[in-house]
Amino acid sequence: MLVLQVGFMSDGVFGLIGDLGPLAQVALVVLALFSVFSWSVIVDRLLLFRKAVREGEEFTEAFHTSSKFSELRKAAESRETTPLGRIFMAGYGEISAQFEGNDQSSRQVLMEPLERTLRRAANAERRRLERGMLFLATTSTATPFIGLFGTVWGIMNAFQEIGALRSADLAVVAPGISEALLTTAGGLFAAIPAVIAYNHLNGRIRGLATDMEDFGMEFMNVVQKTWRGGSNS
Repeated sequence: MLVLQVGFMSDGVFGLIGDLGPLAQVALVVLALFSVFSWSVIVDRLLLFRKAVREGEEFTEAFHTSSKFSELRKAAESRETTPLGRIFMAGYGEISAQFEGNDQSSRQVLMEPLERTLRRAANAERRRLERGMLFLATTSTATPFIGLFGTVWGIMNAFQEIGALRSADLAVVAPGISEALLTTAGGLFAAIPAVIAYNHLNGRIRGLATDMEDFGMEFMNVVQKTWRGGSNS
């Protein structure tokens, strides 16, 4: 009994994988690739969002305490990860473009172009934050079906062996059942972290999108107080 236990521990799951059929092995390789790439997306997004939140808090504090846009420009340039700094730079560029060619006494900010610029910048930042999320969604939905395909294939092989050998002994059905169980486990192993991470990261994105919207309105309020807002008409 001890010898059998040692033999199973030495082989383990890797020994079972080596005994699988070609299709089951291909399915497991595909699932492993999905898992590796999804984890790379998860780690990348978590690190990015953590840094973006920290830099966003720092830039918001600078925005509330500074009275000069030139100082805020330096603060934004030194914090490249936070979407708030990028939105500020877009708004700052729009204001600077409107001021070009105007004398100091007639400086006036047209609010509608500024609002469009801030909205475009916020949309671009959201797309940047959502990079890789589509792959997580694909992993969470596709990998269970890939695992299910391997499950069905393994059960079919088990029934074929039963029919060919006219025996339902465990030794006959074990290879097919092993294929079914391993591919099922591989699909769940790839899908479950992707689902959890997708929901968590989506919540973080929504929070950052709310911060961007609030900052855009606050930025426009500051501009209106600093310069007399005009209209396109």
